[in-house]
Amino acid sequence: VQLQAYGGGLVQAGGSLRLSCAASGRTFSTYGMGWFRQAPGSEREVVAVISRSGSNTYYTDSVKGRFTISRDNAKNTAYLQMNSLKPEDTAVYFCALYNSGYHDIERNPSKYVRWGQGTQVTISS
Repeated sequence: VQLQAYGGGLVQAGGSLRLSCAASGRTFSTYGMGWFRQAPGSEREVVAVISRSGSNTYYTDSVKGRFTISRDNAKNTAYLQMNSLKPEDTAVYFCALYNSGYHDIERNPSKYVRWGQGTQVTISS
């Protein structure tokens, strides 16, 4: 499975972006999926995670209420809807896949087995 993340860009604070992560192959539905971000000089951090089933999600505290993760297994695509964006959301955003139980959530990046190339999100104040 290969991943391609896209949808990043430059927006003003308070604006919205929707990131997409398209997976090749037919096994996307067998993986859980997460979005991570990495700002310059910072470690990669988990932003949001969705289980294989789609029924369970996780959000880091700083994005709760503003970001929504979703997946469409029929389209082999996952999304991250980002609203009320803040300058501190500026980072390169990565999508990644992990093996897990059907409803499991994984927050540890070392457990992820496939990574996309990243898409830049820049929020101006």
